[in-house]
Amino acid sequence: MARMDIMPGVGVEAVKIGDPRSDVERRLGPPAHAGKRPRAVYDSVDPMLVVTYDEDDIVELVEIGYGVDNQVYFDGVQLTYRFMDEVMADLAAKGQLGTPSDIGFDLRAGFAIYSMDSLTAQDLDPDAPEDDPRRVVEGVSVAPYAYFTADPPPLDGTDEELDAWLRKRGMLPAES
Repeated sequence: MARMDIMPGVGVEAVKIGDPRSDVERRLGPPAHAGKRPRAVYDSVDPMLVVTYDEDDIVELVEIGYGVDNQVYFDGVQLTYRFMDEVMADLAAKGQLGTPSDIGFDLRAGFAIYSMDSLTAQDLDPDAPEDDPRRVVEGVSVAPYAYFTADPPPLDGTDEELDAWLRKRGMLPAES
C-alpha cells in the first residue's frame, strides 16, 4: 500500500504552503486541467493533489484524497479510507485535538479531515447495515489552522472562555 505523509500546517513533500505555482509545476508538471484557475489538480503524484493558490499564485491549501491502495498518513495514523470516529480516536490518543466542522474535523496542528459522503460505511465494512451512520474520511486538507477557522478556540484561555466558544458553536448546551 502506497502512502503520503502530511506535514501539518505545511503540506506534503511535493507541495508546501507558500510555494509559488511555478515551483510546484516545475516539480509536478502542469495541472491536469488547462488555465490558471485558483485550484489545480495534479495527477502526477499518487494520491492526486488538489492545490489552491491565492491571487499571487502562492500555495495556500493542499488537499489529498483517498484511494483504496493509496492513503494519507500523519504520525503513523492512516487518515483516509477509514471511519472518521476511529481516525479521531487515534489522533486524540496522540494528543491531536480537533473541532467539528460541517464535513469533518479541523485539527489544531494544521490540517482537516473530511467526508463528502460519497463513501458509505458499506464501502469499508460490507456487513454494515445500509443505514449505518458512520462517516468515512475521504480527504485531508493541509494549511495553517487559521485557514480552517476564522474563529479558532482559545488555546490558552480559561475553561469559561473555552466553554463559551463551544456553546457559541452548539457543541455545549446553552447556559440556563
